[in-house]
Amino acid sequence: MSTVSSGLWLTPQAHARLVRELATLRRPGTGDRYGDDDEIAHNIHRQARIRQIEDMLRGAVVGQDPPDDGIAEPGMVLTVRYDDGDTETFLLGTRDEAGHGALEVYSPDSPLGRALHGAKPGERREYRVPSGGAVRVMLLDAKPYGRHRETAR
Repeated sequence: MSTVSSGLWLTPQAHARLVRELATLRRPGTGDRYGDDDEIAHNIHRQARIRQIEDMLRGAVVGQDPPDDGIAEPGMVLTVRYDDGDTETFLLGTRDEAGHGALEVYSPDSPLGRALHGAKPGERREYRVPSGGAVRVMLLDAKPYGRHRETAR
């Protein structure tokens, strides 16, 4: 079993962004004031975001590429072809992965991410879209994010 599978996979940049956001949310004067309903709602939202970030950071795998075995999993850049012939390349990672330029990011918990998890090149998978329809997709390639970054330069 891959080490990456044991926790949430994050790039070093995404990890640093989450740590900074958490520090900002915990900073004195950024909450914990009670009064009108808007302030209470803001504090509830802020506390929920703090818990969410803490959960994401706990056990996170930072910058460690998954094995270069061609299997779709978090931390891999996937290239897929849809049945209509369109192809797409994206990072399978957390939505908090930002700043990747033209590289789209799909969550492993998204319908597409769940469908592709564990796929090998050449495998076809199917997932449901919110309208209820099914979309078929074939995995063409899966390579670690670090390797993709090296070739993208």
